[in-house]
Amino acid sequence: KKNKVTYLRGWGSIPAPGQVKVGDEVHTAKNIVIATGSESSGLPGIEIDEQTVVTSTGALSLAKVPKSMVVIGAGVIGLELGSVYARLGAEVTVVEYLDAITPGMDAEVAKGLQRILTRQGLKFVLGAAVQGVDKAKGKNTVRYSLRKDESAHAIEAEVVVVATGRKPFTKGLGLEALGVEMLPRGQVKTDSHWATTVPGLYAIGDAIIGPMLAHKAEDEGMAVAEVIAGKHGHVNYDVIPGVIYTTPEVACVGKTEDALKQEGRAYKVGKFSFMGNGRAKAVFQAEGFVKILADAATDRILGAHIIGPSAGDMIHEICVAMEFGASAQDLALTCHAHPTYSEAVREAALACGDGAIHA
Repeated sequence: KKNKVTYLRGWGSIPAPGQVKVGDEVHTAKNIVIATGSESSGLPGIEIDEQTVVTSTGALSLAKVPKSMVVIGAGVIGLELGSVYARLGAEVTVVEYLDAITPGMDAEVAKGLQRILTRQGLKFVLGAAVQGVDKAKGKNTVRYSLRKDESAHAIEAEVVVVATGRKPFTKGLGLEALGVEMLPRGQVKTDSHWATTVPGLYAIGDAIIGPMLAHKAEDEGMAVAEVIAGKHGHVNYDVIPGVIYTTPEVACVGKTEDALKQEGRAYKVGKFSFMGNGRAKAVFQAEGFVKILADAATDRILGAHIIGPSAGDMIHEICVAMEFGASAQDLALTCHAHPTYSEAVREAALACGDGAIHA
């Protein structure tokens, strides 16, 4: 309302360029932006009823905490939901196809997070290919085979959460009839200004390629509005933070060590444990660390990875530094209040140079 936006509620489609149909009404516009988000991806052979075999949507609506739960997928959503229900008292087992949790995340952080979640009671079955889920007598049996030897196994659980990723939600829009070019994995194809192959039609967020994050979509929404207004919208895709809302939180931005190694780029690592942070120790949340990756020659910050208390808030200090092209030394020379969690960020930056003070 403040921005004088007219809000229409209903199912929409695009019958022709410059037209949006909502219900029986057709609205005309010079420009249209597709921002329809995403939906949960399923697995072949698994029937989801959102009662005992659920996606993230059903997992948020369970009538009671189940005694046992199997989470299929050790990505962000699976770990967030699994850790919540484990803390509420459920016996949680996470089954993952790959040999490590949180695919694409810094390997050291992934190992550290798995250790912490295991201590919290979660069980992990890695390198497992799920074959299906059988329902009988109020129980669900998850059938899977281990990839290393193809041996068959099964786990019973009261509730099964299918957390195997998400896919763009574009069905019903009529994009195929319009001639909008799509990508093989279901995303809308756009150029560097978020324009589709149909003039006047743009797409952002989960509907296009890139990380499926609300804040990424928000940045693209602001940028595409600038483009439509004849200005120069921009999104720095190298500085988009990601957060896993477990306890402790995990946050990352920029490059991982594996990515830098693949690029053949010389880098240095500055790391600081929350065991050396007074604020974290005072509230018994001293698990985890801050890790900063910087260019070996220029000291420019290339990435950062945090596992610890309020990691999702602390990462933004590093995001701002990266946006301005700052060096690790710039961060290390910035005064940080005491006692705060953020002091660990400064210490990690110091560790990129002569060394952290309180290590």
